Amino acid sequence: MRGYDYSLAGAYFVTVCIRKQEFLFGDVVEGEMRLNDAGRIVQATWDGLPSHYAGVRIDAFVIMPNHVHGIIVLTERDVGAGLKPAPTDKPAPTDKPAPTDKPAPTDKPAPTDERRRHGLSEIVRGFKTFSSRRINELHETPGVSVWQRNYYEHIIRNDDSMNRIQKYIVDNPARWAFDRENPAVVVISPEQAG
Repeated sequence: MRGYDYSLAGAYFVTVCIRKQEFLFGDVVEGEMRLNDAGRIVQATWDGLPSHYAGVRIDAFVIMPNHVHGIIVLTERDVGAGLKPAPTDKPAPTDKPAPTDKPAPTDKPAPTDERRRHGLSEIVRGFKTFSSRRINELHETPGVSVWQRNYYEHIIRNDDSMNRIQKYIVDNPARWAFDRENPAVVVISPEQAG
């Protein structure tokens, strides 16, 4: 929304899509998403956002074959821990076990004088960067773009909207056969239908 301060406390619904609509994260089987190694990297990166950004809470989240939907909540606290990049000093293992992005026990928030609030765009950028780096390590494709350049966001303004969006996210795999992001879906315009 033009002129809106996306670092303000609140809940934000975000959708991030894969470049070229590639099916990169797994498959929907019988209405359930089955993650592959790249999908597990994305899940671990999402789960790790609160450890990288103070004042961030994550809510409903779903990974689809070629996009993700999630809710990021920026809390009232006017502090930030500063960016703590995901560890990337180790090459991706060749046997490709399920990745875990759990913060190291030594991870501590930045000193108080360095704290600041992070905006939604910075958090989404971090999510995309951290996950892309690890996916490229996994596939041995350094520097290859994983995500589309931008993302979609919606400000969640009340509890009814939050409940509807949470349900939409949770139900997304069951509706995959009708999803516009699914290239197998043929979208018929009213003119074509009638």
